[in-house]
Parts: sequence; C-alpha cells; structure tokens
Amino acid sequence: MALNFSAQEKFTLSGYIKDAKNGEALIGATVYKQGSQIGGSANEYGFFSITLPKGVHIIGASLIGYKTFTISVNLNQNINKTIELNEERTQLEEVEVTAEQEDRNIKSVEMGVSRLDIKQINKIPALFGEVDVVRVIQLLPGVTTVGEGASGFNVRGGNIDQNLILLDEAPVYNSSHLFGFFSVFNPDAVKDVKLIKGGIPAQYGGRVSSILDIRMKEGNSKKLTVSGGIGTIFSRLSIEGPIIKDKMSFIIAGRRSYIDALLKPFLKSTNPLKNSQFYFYDLTAKINYRINEKNTVFASGYFGRDVFGLSVFGFNWGNATGTVRWNHIINNKLFMNVTGCYSNYNYYLEFKLQQLNQSFKWKSNIINYSIKPDFTYYADSKNTIRFGMQALMYDFLPYNAVGQFEQGSSVTFKSAKRYGIEYAVYAGNENKILPRLTLEYGLRISTYQYLGKGKAYYYGDTLLNEPLPLDSIANFKNGQIIKSYVNPEPRFSLNYVINSQSSFKASYNRMAQYLQLISNTAASTPLDVYTIASNNLKPLIADQGSFGYFRNFKDNMFETSIEVYYKYLQNQLDYVDNANLFINETVEGELLQGLGRAYGAEFYIKKNKGKLNGWISYTLSKTERLMRGISNDDWFLSRYDRTHCLNTSVNYDLTKQWNLSANFVYLSGVPASFPNSRIQIQSYNIPYNTDNIRNNYRITPYHRLDVGATYNVNMEKHWVRKSKRRAKLYRIIGKDTDNIDIPRKIFRNHESSWVFSVYNVYNRRNAFSIFFRTKGDMPTQTEAVRFSVIGSVVPAITYNFKF
Repeated sequence: MALNFSAQEKFTLSGYIKDAKNGEALIGATVYKQGSQIGGSANEYGFFSITLPKGVHIIGASLIGYKTFTISVNLNQNINKTIELNEERTQLEEVEVTAEQEDRNIKSVEMGVSRLDIKQINKIPALFGEVDVVRVIQLLPGVTTVGEGASGFNVRGGNIDQNLILLDEAPVYNSSHLFGFFSVFNPDAVKDVKLIKGGIPAQYGGRVSSILDIRMKEGNSKKLTVSGGIGTIFSRLSIEGPIIKDKMSFIIAGRRSYIDALLKPFLKSTNPLKNSQFYFYDLTAKINYRINEKNTVFASGYFGRDVFGLSVFGFNWGNATGTVRWNHIINNKLFMNVTGCYSNYNYYLEFKLQQLNQSFKWKSNIINYSIKPDFTYYADSKNTIRFGMQALMYDFLPYNAVGQFEQGSSVTFKSAKRYGIEYAVYAGNENKILPRLTLEYGLRISTYQYLGKGKAYYYGDTLLNEPLPLDSIANFKNGQIIKSYVNPEPRFSLNYVINSQSSFKASYNRMAQYLQLISNTAASTPLDVYTIASNNLKPLIADQGSFGYFRNFKDNMFETSIEVYYKYLQNQLDYVDNANLFINETVEGELLQGLGRAYGAEFYIKKNKGKLNGWISYTLSKTERLMRGISNDDWFLSRYDRTHCLNTSVNYDLTKQWNLSANFVYLSGVPASFPNSRIQIQSYNIPYNTDNIRNNYRITPYHRLDVGATYNVNMEKHWVRKSKRRAKLYRIIGKDTDNIDIPRKIFRNHESSWVFSVYNVYNRRNAFSIFFRTKGDMPTQTEAVRFSVIGSVVPAITYNFKF
C-alpha cells in the first residue's frame, strides 16, 4: 500500500472579536472549532487567528457574559472576519454559558493571574460608594496594603515600586488619589483589568513582583453615550461615541473631588481649614481610527493631580501619560503592534511663613519615554509565538529645592539630572505539546545603561550599618556610559490537564528591575523618592517559582485553586540606621543592598453562577530581608509581611432591581520596630532596643466589614406604567394620546442606579501605626499611641447614570 506523505492543505481564519453593542474589542474571547481541541483566545486588541484543514467547519466564539456565536465557514482560502458577540441577558436563575470559556482557569497555561470584569468591579462596596480598581485587587489572594492612607499595593510581600502598573501600556508611578483612598483609574474609562503575580510572560519586564495591565475603552463606535455619577466625595462624567461609525470613535472621561468646596461654607473665617486646598482631579481620553481591515491606530492619554495645602504648607503630585499605538495585520498569521509611550510623574512640597516672608519649595520628577514593537505569530494550532523589543528611557530629577529667607536671600539645593536607558529583546512560545500538556517558554534579555551627563560618586569601605565615606567623583559627558548591566530573564510555565475539571500548573520567572523606591516611612507616600541603578546600586533581581492545583466543581459553578510560591530577591534596597534620604547628593552612600525572600500559599474559592456569587481568598505567607549590619546580620521581617490574609467578597441579586454586596477583610498586623527598654537621663525616658532587631513587633491586626446595595432604575418600565395611566385619563377627558409614548422611547436605553454603601460597618479603629510618647506631665512614664486613619463608620450614596 502506497503511503501518502503530502500534507493536508490548511487555511487560516483570522480577524477581530467585538461587542455588538458598542464595537469594543473583547479581550480574551475564545474562538474554536466545535467538537475539537483546536482554538485560541483573542489577544489584548481583540485579534484572533486559527489554522484549520481545508473544508467546512463550525466555528464558535464565546466569552463569559455574552451569547455564544456559531457560524459555518467553508475554509477554502484564508479568511478575515470580524465577529460580534451580543451580551447575555442575566436572569435571576442560573445563567448557562459555554464551557469553552468557563473552564479557562483549568485549560489555560496562566497561573497567578487574575482578571476582573468592570461589571463585577462595579458591584463591590467601596469607600464613599465609589468604585475603585486598586481597592478591588486588594481583595485578591497575595495582594495587600500597609493600611488606609497608604499609596499603592503590595504583591506577595513586594514593595509598591515592584509592581509595573500600565495604563494602555504607559507606566504609572503613583496609582493613588487622596493618599491611597482612591485609585487614579476612572472606572467609566476602564475596559479590562489583569493582574499577573507569577508566570510572567516574556513581553513584560522592568518590575519583579507583578504586572497590573489596565486597558482603556476605545469608545462606542455605534452611537453616542454619556455616563457618569454623582457621589459623596467626587463626581465623574464620560462621553463616548463614533466620529465615523464603525471606523473612528472616541472617549473622554473626567473626575473632580469637592470635599473642600463642601466644607468651606460651614467653616469660620478663623479656622485654618478655611483657606485650605484638598482635592484631586483627572482626565482620561482616547481616540482610535480603523484605517482599513489591516490597520488601526490609537492615541490615549491621562492627566491627573492631587492638591493638598494649608496656610503654612502644601504639596501636590500627579501623573501624566500618553500612548500612541499602531495595530497592523501583516498576514493572517502575523499580528504587529507598535507602541510609543510617555509618562511623567512629578511631585512638589512647600512650607511658607507669609508674615516672615520665608518659604521652602521642593520638587522632583521622573519621566519615561518608550518604544515597543511587538509581534504575535500564530504558527499553527499548537504554537503561538510572541516576540519583540523595547527601549525605555529614564529622565530623573531627584530633587530641586529653594529656601527663601526673610532678608530676601535664598539658597538652592538642586541635584543633577540622572539618566538611564533600558533595552530588551524577547521571545516566547505557547506550545500545546499534547492534548493535556501545554508549555509556555521564553527568554527576555534586558540591558541597562547608566548615562551621563553628570557626576558619578565612588565610595570607600567603613563599619557595618554606617554611611560609606565618599572616595572620589568623576564627571561624564552627555550620553557617556557610566555603568551597564546585562540580565537574561528566562520564563517558563506548564499546564497539565488531569481531567475536564482539574489541572496542575507550575511556573518560573526571573525578573530584573532597574529602578527602586527610597523610603523609610511606615508606609509609602507620594513624596518618596525613586532612584535608578547606577555604578553603586545594582539592579534588583528576583527569581520566583510557583506550583498550583486548580479544580472546578458543579459544571464550573465553583472555581478553586491552591498556589504555593517562593521568591528570592537580590540587591534589594534598604538603608543604614538614621539615614538621610531627603536632600542628599551622596544618598547612595547611606543605602544598603541585600537579599530578600518571600514564600507562602494562596487558597481561592470563587462562585461564578447564580444569584449569589463572589470569592473567598486566604493567604499564608512570610516575607524577610537580610542586610549586612542590620538586625545582627540575621533575617528580619519585611514591613510588608502579613502572616494571615483573609478576604471575602460576595454579592447577591435579590431582585432584578436590587443587588446586595459585602466585603470582609482580616490581615495580620504589619511588623514595626519598637523599643524593648529605656534609658533615663535627668528624669527623661530615651527608648532603646537592646537586641538590635529590626521589625521586632507587630501592630494590631486589621479587619473590616463593608456592605453595599445597588438599586437599578428601570426608566422604560417606569414610563410604561405612567403612560398607561395617562392614556386612560386622556381617553376619559377626550385628549389626544398620539405623543404619550414619547418619554418611554426616550428612556428606553437609559440606565441609572443608586448605590448605597457603608464602609467599616462595626466602627473598627484599625491601627495605621503605633508610636510612643511621654505620658502627660509625667516624664518618667511612656505610653503607646495608636494612630488610625479611618476610625468610624463611613456611609455613602452615589447616583450613576448612562444614556
């Protein structure tokens, strides 16, 4: 019998998956051949590509919350097609959605990844009734915060600077408004939120703990819509719509707080808060244009600022980002995206005594410029290859301070600007080796150069836990390389599907970070200073390995997972005791670099269907550091260590109009350095630590309960009832009823809701920090004082609308 070695002819079906209602690209939607294991997911731009043998195939497309789309395709040539999915109308009974998407957590090679839908985020009760992206991710396993009033978030024991926060691919350095109470991301402009804690793909780099990838809406390409909300603290408004229907659209969204404006009319003229400033604002905008089937361009930007000031002092900070992207389909299997980004984070501090004509002003900033061409090659049904390169420029001003004195004289303290540039090339492949076994492997090679123009400082040796003495200074010309580093960053992930309901996953990644935050406060603040890798400071390197078991129950109604991880860090930044970190040209001599380690287990249960849904997560972990000369040269607890973290978030659809929700949080107290003895000198107590152990105690545990209720107003139904009553009355009195139905038609697509929330229901005064002071007029006695940022129940009400 003759053997036929000729390969079966194959063709490719590719295109975009979009929302039929507004034209938004649907990230992560699944496209598959029915009755087979062949399929794939849409990328972050909604593009998909699957290759199949020549012939007729039944193609399905699905995404949770949308109706399954099926079509018969005669694949006798390469076909480009846009697929539009319609939203699934949620009822009170169980909602059936296709299994191809529901068991993604089992079949996907991803681990340590959390995706949040903006609709789900909107149901979670929040502080002052305002939806907040960052506060929601703090309810996920492995994610914590130092406390209320702290900027940012901590992932698996890492510092806030170890999280790469991307808004449409532009880095955001401070993700918080109002000292951490709100995030800078306007929920009306957010489409997709993805947090990656482990198994980080090769296309990401620059931070060692996590990636928070936030994608903005592109704007409704079908019709003009207006949405917003009026709340207790701030109001927001967004407008989106087509410029050219189905080809060009825009969105613009803004927010402004007004707590200061509400308080001032009730304050006396002698009150120091009468002339205070305490507000934030932000503006988010995006425009996109689909030139043709193969080319789409995007431009987006964010500008936000916080202002806080009294008569004698004030400070403000803000982010500004800009992104330009070009999507190009080179062919049916090769997709290209080129992104150019700009990011500017700057912050100011001012003290002033107007009656003495004295003042002190300080400012700092860090600017990034980035270019990143990225390619995805859909080789076949078993291999998806992603490769590209990136160049990232750091333009950093550590400080610029001016002191003004009574006599009119002034003194200036200004550091030289510091420059660095980071290059990276990367490639990775998701390889479906067997029906049950999928591997994702890749390599990122990053190169960093510390550049002139400027001075480089060189230090000598000294005693442990003492500032290094300055040895010499060298001057470098513009663009001259002062120091360079090269770091290979391998990535590997594995998924073995045990059966249709369970799988085992493992991952390893090495990450390099060339920028770190300098801070010795109880929690990071907007005025903390960043520093870049230099001839004295090596880049931070982290190796992380993790294993996980994933299992679903009751036809994917319940998702469960257990993940264990171990993270080892090199060149982690710390400081000598009593270090001067503020205005110090030789600050690198007072910094230490040492080791860190974090390990733990994360437990997660999530219910996806039915009236009652939500999740419970528990994390058991430990985070430590080792620095020469600190804590007796032994491992000591990191200030971000929390042994136990329990988070619960549930919501219940009581009726079609009413939704109830609740959060409960329990966190072990953070470590702190407390004296264990005292020395008395002339009847005054001087606290003293006899064992020299840093972070030797913990403050009290943090726990809190929040509840919320949302009432969805059905304006069309309201006007139907009203129109029937009017029609009956008009017929009795003989009045024309032709136009009586107009209000119902106007409000047919109008959506509105009232959100009621109570934050900190049982009035818990959680300790942000604990400090010691002399007790009253008794100098020989010392008392511990607990400082709480929020020490009371916080009720709120918000009205949201969309039309």
